Amino acid sequence: MTVFNIGSINIDHLYQVDHFVRPGETMSSSSYQQVLGGKGANQSVALAKAKADVQHIGALNRSDQHILAQLQEYGVNTDQIAQLDEASGHAIIQLTPSAENSIILYPGSNHRLTEQQIKSALNNATKDDWVLLQNETNLVAETLEWAQQAGVKVAFNPAPMDAELTRRVLSFIDLLIVNEVEAMDLAGVDTIEEAAQILPEQYPDLAVMMTLGKEGVRYFSKAEDLQVKAFVVEAKDTTAAGDTFIGFCLAELARGASYEVAMRTACAASAIAVTRVGAAPSIPTLDEVTEFLANQSK
Repeated sequence: MTVFNIGSINIDHLYQVDHFVRPGETMSSSSYQQVLGGKGANQSVALAKAKADVQHIGALNRSDQHILAQLQEYGVNTDQIAQLDEASGHAIIQLTPSAENSIILYPGSNHRLTEQQIKSALNNATKDDWVLLQNETNLVAETLEWAQQAGVKVAFNPAPMDAELTRRVLSFIDLLIVNEVEAMDLAGVDTIEEAAQILPEQYPDLAVMMTLGKEGVRYFSKAEDLQVKAFVVEAKDTTAAGDTFIGFCLAELARGASYEVAMRTACAASAIAVTRVGAAPSIPTLDEVTEFLANQSK
C-alpha cells in the first residue's frame, strides 16, 4: 500500500535565540541551521522512516536539487515533484531555550501545483492506498474531492487551520487530524469534550484524531472514542512533533494496525523527535521507535 502525500516542501532557516525578537529589536542568534522542512516534506520523511511506501507530490525551485536529494536519501519517492522557476517555499524559525518556536512562512512553489500533476499521481492510486494532505499547498479542496472520486482513503491535516475551508471538505475526508484548538474552532465550541461530542454528531462518517500535546492523542468517531497517553521526555524542539506523529500513525494504519496501536507507535516517534533539534532531521527511524517502546514496557 502507498501513501500519496500531496504537500509542501520548505527550506527551514532555524535560529537559536534567547527570546522571540520584539518590535524594533535586533538580536544575535547563538546558532543557525538550514534544513529540510515543510509540513508535507516532514510527513513524507516520517512515513519513509516508518518504512511506508510514500510518494510525494509537490514542487521545488529547480536549483534546489540538494533538497530533492535529501528526500530521496530518506526513502521518499520524488517522481511527482515538479521543478519550477518559482522560489521554493521556506520558513524563518526562531527557537528559544524552552523549546518554543515562532515561524514566518513563505509558500513559494508550494502554491504552484497543477490539476494535471495531482490527477496524474492519483491515477496510480488504488482503494487500499491513502492520500494525505495538509493546508500548505494550493488546490486543497479540489484535491480532496478528486481523491474521494478516485476511491482512495483520505487523511487531512488542515494546518494552518482554515475552519471555513475544512468544514466545506469534511464530506471528502475519512480521517481528520487536528490539535485540540483546531478541533474546538472547527466545532465552534470552547472545550475538548464538546468538540468530541459535536463533530461526530455533525459529521457521522468522519473519524477525528485530535492531538493533545503532552496529554497524548484522542481518536473519536460515531462508533468509538479512545485515548493514548503521551510519553514523558525532556523536549528540546517541538517543530516536527505533529508531523512525526502523523507520518508514523498513517504508516501503521497502512500496514493494517488498529488505531490504538498506530497512535501509541506515533506517540513514541513524536516523543523521540522532540528531544532533537530541527524538523526532518529530528524524526526517528522505525527501529528507534521499536526500541523506545520496548524500553517503555520494561
